[in-house]
Amino acid sequence: MNGPSSVVVLAGGLSHEREVSLRSGRRVAQALRGQGLDVIETDADSTLVDQLERAGEVVVFPLLHGEAGEDGSLREVLSLLDVPFVGAVASASRMTFDKSIATRVIADAGVPTPAQIALPHETFRELGAASLVRALGDQLGFPMMVKPAKGGSALGCTKVTSAEQLPAAMVAAYAYGQVAVVESFVDGTEITVAVIDRGSGPEALPAVQIQPESGIYDYAARYTAGRTRFICPAQLPDEVADRAADTALTVHRLLGLADLSRTDLIVAADGRPYFLEANVAPGMTETSALPLAVEAAGWDLGTISADLVRNAWERGVRTSVGSRPGSASGASVGNRHDR
Repeated sequence: MNGPSSVVVLAGGLSHEREVSLRSGRRVAQALRGQGLDVIETDADSTLVDQLERAGEVVVFPLLHGEAGEDGSLREVLSLLDVPFVGAVASASRMTFDKSIATRVIADAGVPTPAQIALPHETFRELGAASLVRALGDQLGFPMMVKPAKGGSALGCTKVTSAEQLPAAMVAAYAYGQVAVVESFVDGTEITVAVIDRGSGPEALPAVQIQPESGIYDYAARYTAGRTRFICPAQLPDEVADRAADTALTVHRLLGLADLSRTDLIVAADGRPYFLEANVAPGMTETSALPLAVEAAGWDLGTISADLVRNAWERGVRTSVGSRPGSASGASVGNRHDR
């Protein structure tokens, strides 16, 4: 078969980012239909497995944001069902989604990152909040950033400028997960760099510079038209832009990502890009950075999306053929995507 019979665009879910995911899904589905592909839009609910089994030879394009979509669990199910999908495998998604793990992996490789301390809710509660607040202030200084270890769209994130603000910020972060990360604040230019692999290796797209009207790139600034100014390509010296692109490519490789990713960075006054986080299912809405970068690169979102679907399909076919009994690989029949 030359390609999948349909593309299943998976959007929605039950996370706090459901509405954003639905907007991303609608945009990608429209772009894929513009390429002549048959597209099925569906949610992640109790009917999904039955739908996939009835749909035949399909590729899934996961656009679920937040925990269920980016923590690897859904991708684990797709691999179990032997359904090819766009993007990183479960293990890479799981590592990337947890900032307390991903930041350590990136820092250990020599990439600049903010100093970070991860605190489970139980530890913060049991060991005495007042003592820990003092210790955090002494260790990291102010200002600092507090955010959930797992989550996206800046939900539960707070910039803290004094010890008095820290307890409330911790509570806000714990509302979105059991572990909070507290990071030293890096002042500089906020950018995000997308990486796309169209089949010949990962390429960094032009960096997008982010200038929120409020000064804080929070949920409202991200998804309300007019609340944030996006500049693409970012207003950076060429050597700094190249350094940011190299950092995003390094992150993509270190975390084992595939097809597409987006890395958020702060460029400090000395021109060094600091890693903040990476995303395995970047937003594709009208106010999202990745489509802006695609346009700035002179590419078309529909063409890119179709290329990613083709990559996922061919990867699945190659692995499926290689896993047949008696094949050269000698691998057993099973997960086409994770191998």
